[in-house]
Amino acid sequence: MRISKQITGGLVAAALVLPGTVIPALALDENVVVQQPRERSPWDVFRFGFSAYKSGKKEEAVEAYRYAAENGQVGASWKLARMYAEGDGVARNDYEAFKFFSEVAQQDVRPGSRDESYVSDALVAVGRYLKTGIPGSPVEANPAAAQQYFMRAAAAYRNASAQYELGQMFLTGDGGTKNIQQAARWLQLSAEKGHAGAQATLGNLLFQSGKTVRGLALMTAALERAAPAEVPRIRAMQEEAFAVASESDRRTAIALAEDYRSNGME
Repeated sequence: MRISKQITGGLVAAALVLPGTVIPALALDENVVVQQPRERSPWDVFRFGFSAYKSGKKEEAVEAYRYAAENGQVGASWKLARMYAEGDGVARNDYEAFKFFSEVAQQDVRPGSRDESYVSDALVAVGRYLKTGIPGSPVEANPAAAQQYFMRAAAAYRNASAQYELGQMFLTGDGGTKNIQQAARWLQLSAEKGHAGAQATLGNLLFQSGKTVRGLALMTAALERAAPAEVPRIRAMQEEAFAVASESDRRTAIALAEDYRSNGME
């Protein structure tokens, strides 16, 4: 994998905030463009950029995020990465997103710290890029390296998406090692956090191993909370299993799925 050591090019503002991240009220005048940044702390400029973006003042937000990111604000770098990854306000550029995510992922932050959510998400993003590579860029597919990024996010930060990715990789052997027990372990941890993809995959795994009712219940619960893009895959999986299950098992599974939805899996 070859990437430039310096992140160059224009940086763009993003107004995305990870769940649980609190952005304090703006303490700066929103009508003033970020001027004389050396007189303001990176954190204040970061807050200014967030508020400016929310107000539709994207040019001011761009300048604020650029300054904050260049001066060590992890959240600003993450926002810029997410912006490029989603094409939100700028042309989508996965390689630019990869470079910003990589910068964030290099940070060593303690679980529970203010920047944990940014680093945890960045680790997953970098892992996903490495898993498939980025066409037309120096980033080539490297599943083994991707697995290392997922492992750090899953083990250190208990990231449900990372745990799901690990489960999938151990299930298929993508990354070097196929291990059904390890797959089930990581999928279980992710499913307990409500990750729909993990619930569906674990449910199918359990169903195939003879644990019919629990498998059907997990796939049914997953279908109710799945993102729109995931619904067709999970529905096909669930309907195929229901078609061969007995009527008694179906009814019991539906009741158990409702219990999972209401009380969780633990």
